[in-house]
Amino acid sequence: MSQMIKLLLFLLFLTNPVFSQLDDLYFPGFNHVTSNMSLNGAAVIEKNGILRLTNNTQHTVGHAFYSSPVKFRNSSNGKSFSFSTAFAFAIVPENPRIRGHGFAFTISTSKELPGALPSQYLGLLNATDSGNFSNHLFAVEFDTVKDYDLHDINDNHVGIDINSMISNKSVPAASFLVNSTTKDLNLCSGRPIQAWVDYDSIKNLVEVRLSSFSKRPVSPILSCKLDLSPIFKDYMYVGFSSSTGLLTSTHYILGWSFSMKGEAKSLSLPSLPSLPGHKKNHTGLILGVTTLATFLIILIVATTFYLSSKKKKADVTEAWELDIGPHRFSYQELKKATKNFRDEELLGFGGFGKVYKGTLPNSNTEIAVKRICHESKQGLKEFLTEIASIGRLRHRNLVRLLGWCRQQGDLLLVYDFMTNGSLDKFLFDNPKTILKWEQRFNIIKGVASGLLYLHEEWEQTVIHRDIKAGNVLLDSELNGRLGDFGLAKLYDRNSNPITTKVVGTLGYLAPELTRTGKPTTGSDVFAFGALLLEVVCGRKPIEPKALPEELVLVDLVWDRWKSGSILDVVDPRLNGEFNEHEAVLVLKLGLMCSNNAPNARPPMRQVARYLEGEVALPELVAAPNAYDGKNVNANKVGRELVDHKHSYPISSNLEKVSTWSFDGDYGDPDIEAGSDSALPSSGGSECK
Repeated sequence: MSQMIKLLLFLLFLTNPVFSQLDDLYFPGFNHVTSNMSLNGAAVIEKNGILRLTNNTQHTVGHAFYSSPVKFRNSSNGKSFSFSTAFAFAIVPENPRIRGHGFAFTISTSKELPGALPSQYLGLLNATDSGNFSNHLFAVEFDTVKDYDLHDINDNHVGIDINSMISNKSVPAASFLVNSTTKDLNLCSGRPIQAWVDYDSIKNLVEVRLSSFSKRPVSPILSCKLDLSPIFKDYMYVGFSSSTGLLTSTHYILGWSFSMKGEAKSLSLPSLPSLPGHKKNHTGLILGVTTLATFLIILIVATTFYLSSKKKKADVTEAWELDIGPHRFSYQELKKATKNFRDEELLGFGGFGKVYKGTLPNSNTEIAVKRICHESKQGLKEFLTEIASIGRLRHRNLVRLLGWCRQQGDLLLVYDFMTNGSLDKFLFDNPKTILKWEQRFNIIKGVASGLLYLHEEWEQTVIHRDIKAGNVLLDSELNGRLGDFGLAKLYDRNSNPITTKVVGTLGYLAPELTRTGKPTTGSDVFAFGALLLEVVCGRKPIEPKALPEELVLVDLVWDRWKSGSILDVVDPRLNGEFNEHEAVLVLKLGLMCSNNAPNARPPMRQVARYLEGEVALPELVAAPNAYDGKNVNANKVGRELVDHKHSYPISSNLEKVSTWSFDGDYGDPDIEAGSDSALPSSGGSECK
């Protein structure tokens, strides 16, 4: 009888393979625990015992979980248990200047995480299931890319994720010191960092600590009230998940400690496996340094002569440039990326420089390199200082500035490469591909979202000053991204913009600029109005070769609006295949934004709400002569209001006035009338 009982107990154990009898684990390296770890994707255990989650392969995931499920919840009352873990990790970006994606400590119902995507999803979820309660997923992310759609706070943060890639709470990566002050930690430093994650099921409290040392900090850097009981099932898998995107980083786990009974044992960082390239055999290091020193002594004379002869071509960094920021590429790196700036790589050119396609040699990342000249050292310094600020802009509808390089008078700006080039190539001069209405409307909404970010949502107000179809770039999916920040100006919130030179492109310049010289968000809205009309009509704001009555696009649109035939101006190449309601909305909004009175133009937040259908447009539009170019208060001038609500049902209780006139000298030599075909322009003369 006793043998029968033992057999039944043994069979019960086999059908319920849990880890509850192993409440503690301590892995100071993974050499001897290969059988205890379940690895998939890019995850491997290297010979020295270090766990590598991902490598420099693009768009890949890596998972490493303890092979047996762990009992995380009381089966009788459904209450989750407390747990504690400590692990040492290191993130080594392929290019120190550009961060790849991060990794996450993960508790999940699956150790394979089927359907999970790389990039911003960290190998955890995908766009469809992110946010679903049925995921039963808990993760602490150590993220090194700021994703606008996921509301990330920066590109170096720690966040707690529950069933979603949008963190419940996140903080910048840092550690608490003994005196209760914080010290910033760079997650992508390539050096070991230890993390502690603790959950108290009595207090329903999750705490995260970070340190570059072995000792556990007294205070957490992240604390969040959470009851994990409804998130956890009785048995869960615990481990790590990581991913790469277009840009890559290698993610290492050097050691791991876990406990269900109390505080996890901290790891001694010096005793853990070494990262590749960080050997601890100092004998070889001393021998190498000695050999190198001898070689340098022999070489130093020849090097001195060589540097003297190449002084004019040297990639020199001056003291003031150190304050600009870390995104400085070497000239040789960009020269190699563009194949010595050969003509076959030329994307386009204009009065301010040339744009080349390039591929970064280490990461195979496609880039666009703008090569311009700047003769004034002081002007260059001011320009680069502003570039440093603009380089921190992050929005899905802005062309991202990746970095810069200076060599003598040459200035090179490095941008994301946009596969489909600029929007004007799809609108004017007999384009090979005709954009569908849905694509045009999506581009309009995207640019509006990016411009709203510049005006109101970033830490400073950014005035673009050169919004036009040639400066809207299209990615591989024809999403619109606003580029060309060479003329942009930054101001603190609620400050008064200073008077500056009148710059921009003919047809997009707000009338008040020629009188005040002060760029404002309103002058950007005016240019955006011109962009709205040209996207719908497929015509430029000013066409010198057109008939007199069609010379100025806004006048033509107004005439058709007044006569009730507004749809006649829609691009005939659409062959009538467009949403009439949306077309009328965009045309009417274009007239409103083109108002000569700055105060009558809607701000970009209101524009975005109109385009998203959150609020209805006003019913009335003013005649073009409602503003004479002198009195900025259009409400005091005689006006003719036209209401077409009987033909086009766009209604609201609001009233807006829209007018147009030319005021000032548009022949000012400071006004840029040309257009680059690929990427943004900036001040200076063309490089030879």
